[in-house]
Amino acid sequence: MLGSSNSAGVPEADAIASAAHVLATGGIVVYPTETVYGLGVDAYSLPALDRLVALKVRAPDKPISVLVADMNMLADLVSDVPPVAAVLMRHFWPGPLTIILRAQPRVSSVLTNDDGGIGVRVSSHPVATALVRALGRPVTTPSANPAGQRPPQRVEDARAYFARRVECYLDGGRLRGEPASTVIDARGELKVIREGAISQATLLAAFQEES
Repeated sequence: MLGSSNSAGVPEADAIASAAHVLATGGIVVYPTETVYGLGVDAYSLPALDRLVALKVRAPDKPISVLVADMNMLADLVSDVPPVAAVLMRHFWPGPLTIILRAQPRVSSVLTNDDGGIGVRVSSHPVATALVRALGRPVTTPSANPAGQRPPQRVEDARAYFARRVECYLDGGRLRGEPASTVIDARGELKVIREGAISQATLLAAFQEES
């Protein structure tokens, strides 16, 4: 299934609804984000997560970040939001900032790192957020490429990797590519894991504005 798009290259509402149905029934969807195409499954479906790991040929101990649509969805996924994380969310969500927080005990270990942290963000891409809202649950967001291959900026590139092993492709046009989202760990002392689209200096400036 390839989602239809309007004249602006944005998938129509019915295509997003169809993609959400694919997710709800254990399927996999390729969809656009701010940077590259992502590989989405229902983050609460264990069989779908197993399919995702196999599809990406991903190391089982490598965590998988997810998208949420709002703070209510986040509260179901993580056990707490420290004050430093709340500051960054106010300044940079929606946007390319992944924040590692402490996952709820019921969250699959496929998604978390060794000490129970999970990377979460709210995307600023309208299609990505619309897809999460349509499903009503968090959606995984690793790049839509097998491990070691180039993350795709066009839906055609993702289709070349996976073909019919992915049930649905949402075409959002050509994406800007790197840099990827910035990743920070906010469970204790703030730690920058990967500096990407948002610089460390920009992150620090957010705290200065609120002090």
